[in-house]
Amino acid sequence: MGKSFTHQNRRTFSLFVLTALILVSLNSLSTAGDGEAEPEPTDRETVFIGQDGAPMVTIPEGKFLMGSYEGPRNQRPEHTIWLDTYLIDQFEITMNRYQKFLDETDHDPPPLWDDGASFEVGDRPAVGMNWSSALTYCKWAGKRLPTEAEWEKAARGTDGRRYPWGHMQPFVDIANYNRGVWVDYAITLRSVTAGIKGMSIRHGLKEGGKSPYGLYHMSGNAAEWVVDWYDRNYYEQSPPRNPTGPESGEKKVLRGGSWEDMPKRLQVTARGSAEPNFPEEANDLTIGFRCAMDPTTSS
Repeated sequence: MGKSFTHQNRRTFSLFVLTALILVSLNSLSTAGDGEAEPEPTDRETVFIGQDGAPMVTIPEGKFLMGSYEGPRNQRPEHTIWLDTYLIDQFEITMNRYQKFLDETDHDPPPLWDDGASFEVGDRPAVGMNWSSALTYCKWAGKRLPTEAEWEKAARGTDGRRYPWGHMQPFVDIANYNRGVWVDYAITLRSVTAGIKGMSIRHGLKEGGKSPYGLYHMSGNAAEWVVDWYDRNYYEQSPPRNPTGPESGEKKVLRGGSWEDMPKRLQVTARGSAEPNFPEEANDLTIGFRCAMDPTTSS
């Protein structure tokens, strides 16, 4: 009987251990999905704080693959570009930072700007400004708007991926997209630091929705102005080093897709465009921006 009793105890103990391990794993999965806490920074993430207080990430000089043969003609051909070292904001410009700019400069706010929201949910991306206002903010902060090539390298890295996180299609807890037409700053727009923590556990991604250089929301949330004029055929004659876009045009380039866009518009190679005054004329709340800087400016 003693032998039988010992065998039964071992089976019971093994079952207990297995159950405990399963419960621990499930608990890890559930807590990882919250995605609201600001993630711990990594060594490559930061960096330098701009005059506006926004953290910036250094993108090292070198080559990267720009464009895609899988997209429409304005993304073709794929071509290799060399960029010098530059810095770019880790996050989209937030409402509270843009409100400070408005207060200190008396610059006109976007038509649908919500002063109350800038204090209540000021960690959401500032949206609705035209291209000139975005440029003016960056100059006020001692920065500039990024070029289209700089934006794509910061979002894509050097391995030719489709999205900041890799080739996988987006999903709702890693990118803010396909939200329809109704806008509420607190609900529709996502905090610029949100939606990252725990994604590696749930979906097998090492860095969640961040780009290879640690930038947030390079796909979705707010589409972003860059400095370049738009030309659908520009890639066919783009210079191989530090391209800055056409000398003139009728529209400016938009990158990254927004909270209302479908997944295809979130690809890092997708090129959008709008007239420089578009958001203010159309009362649009999908467009924001982030700034860039040359290393000499930051030293």
